Amino acid sequence: MIDTDSGFVTVLARRAEAAGWQMSQKTGPVPPRDLVAMKLNALLIDPAVLGDEAWNYLDRVASMLPDLGLVVCTSRSTVAQRVRGLRLGADDWMTKPCHPEEALARLEAVARRRRRGRHEHEAAPLAAGELEIRPDRFQAFVRDEALDLTRREFELLYLLAEERGQVLEREQIYQRVWGYAMAHGDRSVDVFVRKLRKKLESLSPSWAYIHTHFGIGYRFDPEPAGIVAEEIHPAPEQSDAQKAEPAAEPSSQAVHNTFTAG
Repeated sequence: MIDTDSGFVTVLARRAEAAGWQMSQKTGPVPPRDLVAMKLNALLIDPAVLGDEAWNYLDRVASMLPDLGLVVCTSRSTVAQRVRGLRLGADDWMTKPCHPEEALARLEAVARRRRRGRHEHEAAPLAAGELEIRPDRFQAFVRDEALDLTRREFELLYLLAEERGQVLEREQIYQRVWGYAMAHGDRSVDVFVRKLRKKLESLSPSWAYIHTHFGIGYRFDPEPAGIVAEEIHPAPEQSDAQKAEPAAEPSSQAVHNTFTAG
């Protein structure tokens, strides 16, 4: 819980403890990589505590921890602010003053929905090319023959397959598979992708599954081998004439750029 309202926090912490939850209070922003290490089920945050950094922080937390239940609880807000927060990734928005019992119930509901959705998603096999990915067994098969993957290799394969067609940056892959921020110069993602490709090629040589985007990351998109012969490089820089073209008109809908306690 990121909040400075000591009275509300104290009462909510007591209710949470009685319900079997463990709650930790912070009075300022916690780096998303530290939130990953805390293995949270839910986060309750008052964006007024963060001031001008609130929107950017909500966006980073929602992006880096997609399985985390995120609830905003603050005193004064506009419709535009609530809409923006929910679209950034908040699962619920509460207005103070509110009853701690209701706040706890909303946290429980958000965490329950996230957990249920994750389990339902994990239970479904994924088919790709000649590959069948079985999350219930932490294994993948080609024509009923197992790939003999380690747990980490399976998690990497499953993540890429879930985001089929999307380019995932190396840092993003590391965050979601290893569970914490990638150190500068760490090549673990590349090493594991190389091992995974070798195992895939051994049983399914006629298909290419994982494609490299040079300097960015990887994309999972099964294609018959030989179609993609080169790594995909970033698009060239625009010419001066292209840069001079007028930008699209901004939206006429007013959206607040800052969030203060009012």
